[in-house]
Amino acid sequence: MGKEEKSKLFGLLGRDISYSFSRGYFTKKFTALNLEHHSYVNFDIPKIEDFPSIIENNESIKGINVTIPYKEEVMAYLDKIDKTAKEIGAVNTIKITKRGNLKGYNSDVVGFEKSIVPLLEKHHKKALILGTGGASKAIAYALKLNNIKYKFVSRNPKTKKQISYNDLSQEIMQDYTIIVNSTPLGTSPDVDKFPAIPYQFITSKHLLYDLIYNPEVSKFLANGKANGAKIKNGFEMLELQAEESWRIWNS
Repeated sequence: MGKEEKSKLFGLLGRDISYSFSRGYFTKKFTALNLEHHSYVNFDIPKIEDFPSIIENNESIKGINVTIPYKEEVMAYLDKIDKTAKEIGAVNTIKITKRGNLKGYNSDVVGFEKSIVPLLEKHHKKALILGTGGASKAIAYALKLNNIKYKFVSRNPKTKKQISYNDLSQEIMQDYTIIVNSTPLGTSPDVDKFPAIPYQFITSKHLLYDLIYNPEVSKFLANGKANGAKIKNGFEMLELQAEESWRIWNS
């Protein structure tokens, strides 16, 4: 048995993970690459305090993806945090080093940037980010890299960078032609839900991007498309960030 025969475990850290894109994606990938000793599982925990026991009880663990609601909370448990992830303030990929150290990265920013940049046009100068959770921070970081100004839209605005849904006037909607939904609103099975923005002010100049990919066209995207907007769901972003995670784990 060579070194390669050692089993390697990867997984997704989250809460109430009923369906996991990551598990399906990596299980398929391991099969395609004939990596028989690699496996991917869901680490579904009720509270972040349970995280250390996952590491303690799985000595073959090499990498973890992080999803809602632990992208920010998990940072306190890591030995090192990559510069970009530190700036963003959220981690969605953890690498367990040969020494057993935990290092945090953010591959959401790569996934989002690579998937939205081909859709950008000259007039796409400003963006509204719906939601203020861990994913929204990576979105903001990617927009900043591309010189796009942004505001967060929150039910309870806390900073100058945040406005409330009630503040979304016709003027703001005309000015901010990129709208990114980083909230889970509209995810299956609650497919009838959608963020409460004034869709009547959306035009063909708008680009609506939803991090949701299940359903393929959320109510948020359907409402935008009905007014001529360009739309994109989060599936490609997930694939790209998964590949970036894989690169990190193997680098």
